[in-house]
Amino acid sequence: MVVAMGVSISLLGAATTILVGAGCFAAGYFLATNNPADDDEKVSNKRSKKNKSKAAGLGFLHWARSVVARASLARADMLVVEDRSQSADQKKNKKPAMLEIETLAEILEEFKMVLVVRNDLKMGKGKIAAQCSHATLGLYKKILHRAPKALNRWEMCGQVKVVLKTESEEDMLVLQERAKSLTLPTHITIDAGRTQIAPNSRTVMAILGPADMVDDVTGGLKLL
Repeated sequence: MVVAMGVSISLLGAATTILVGAGCFAAGYFLATNNPADDDEKVSNKRSKKNKSKAAGLGFLHWARSVVARASLARADMLVVEDRSQSADQKKNKKPAMLEIETLAEILEEFKMVLVVRNDLKMGKGKIAAQCSHATLGLYKKILHRAPKALNRWEMCGQVKVVLKTESEEDMLVLQERAKSLTLPTHITIDAGRTQIAPNSRTVMAILGPADMVDDVTGGLKLL
């Protein structure tokens, strides 16, 4: 990128120099045409030569101007590309916003994760275990960079996980909205439907946060 910009700017500088030189050439020509001639024959010969020189000079001047124009466009294009590249880098380097439980981790000590399993899907034990694993990992990845202190607090509490059950997808979504209202992070696993259940079924919801706040969301549910 830097090399391309340097080449473009060098080209613009060289073209500008050419334009100045061509202008001087044209100016010299027009000054020469104002000198008085000795006789008609000499005047005629000088006019013929000067006409040719004038045409060459103007042609050279036109070429120099086109070079400058192309160099200017190339430089403008390079600036646009550089701006886009900088914008992309800024987006990549932009830090994600912290979650509110990050602040709570500095105040409250007991953190836990609750996994809410849909009992109406009648999944087998192995299926439930797999879906709970997906939900746990999904929530962990979601808050890894947005609430690292909260994760650390949860790990210090022994990574407490409690598995509860709900009887419908609608009930699960109601619980999720309740958790969001308390600014608790959640993650719902959606199954591909390759075994046992229909595709795109919501199977397990994971919630993590201070124990008392999580209980406000899931305290009415029974153990699986």
